[in-house]
Amino acid sequence: MQRRRFLHTVVAGVAAAAVPLGAAAVAAQAATPRPVRRKGFMLPSLRGDPKQKTSLADQFRLIRDAGFAGVEVRGSLNQREVLAARDATGLVIPSVVVAAHWTHPLTSPNPATRAVGLEGLRQALRDAKAYGADSVLLVPGVVNKEIGYHDAYTRALAEIRSAVSLAESLRVAIAIENVWNKFLLSPLEAAAFADAFQSPWVKWHFDVGNVVDTGWPEQWIRILGPRIVKVHVKEFSRKLREEKGPRAGFEAELMNGDSDWPAVMKALDDIGYAGWLITEQYRPPGLTDAGWLGQLSGQLDRILALS
Repeated sequence: MQRRRFLHTVVAGVAAAAVPLGAAAVAAQAATPRPVRRKGFMLPSLRGDPKQKTSLADQFRLIRDAGFAGVEVRGSLNQREVLAARDATGLVIPSVVVAAHWTHPLTSPNPATRAVGLEGLRQALRDAKAYGADSVLLVPGVVNKEIGYHDAYTRALAEIRSAVSLAESLRVAIAIENVWNKFLLSPLEAAAFADAFQSPWVKWHFDVGNVVDTGWPEQWIRILGPRIVKVHVKEFSRKLREEKGPRAGFEAELMNGDSDWPAVMKALDDIGYAGWLITEQYRPPGLTDAGWLGQLSGQLDRILALS
């Protein structure tokens, strides 16, 4: 019966996600003013030179000086340091990345592992509230040889559901990200999974580059629609994937791969997305932190101009 309910939930959600916009909705969208979007940078992408040990405040200053308006931080950092860096630079913190979702996945067969992952989600929600962020980025779990798909689905549902009341009380959304975790592999299933919580506090953090290996981001965007609360701007090259291996596809510079940015921005326009575009991008060798951030900022300006 559990498997029967599981399949019913997925099929029902897929059917709902697949319903096209009606004429009234299309007309309403056409009358909506052009969305205002802001540029953000994902702080964990800034590896820097380990010998220099750049402080958090200095990293924030580099990001601000490159022209970004916001920075996405990892959860479980020292809150005082993060707040001091935010206040000193004027950067907005729109999103917090759950720190434990890879090391302690919510789909693990070990209850103790899941408990650590769940506490990581809760801590990210508390951090987000402290920083003024309105969402946290969550990888919902993984599927592998030891973790079956059905078990992963039911465990992820149960663990995330237990954090929804905290998200609601803090008014911070749990935003699920599409990643290379062999789980939630299609936009229809992704939409159905988010809808299964029947809560406005479970949304989607859409990553453009993560889709390009197996699909088309603009299709995901239109199906996920208003579920999307944040967007990661990332590049992927199918050519580099074929030449050097799967993950090498991410080594393409922004706007020099197979992420169809005009189509992506058109799809974001079509769903009325008016949120942050946050870069999470591979860093090419030979650039200083400042040089790389300046290059990314300029590339993101070009992407924004496509809308």
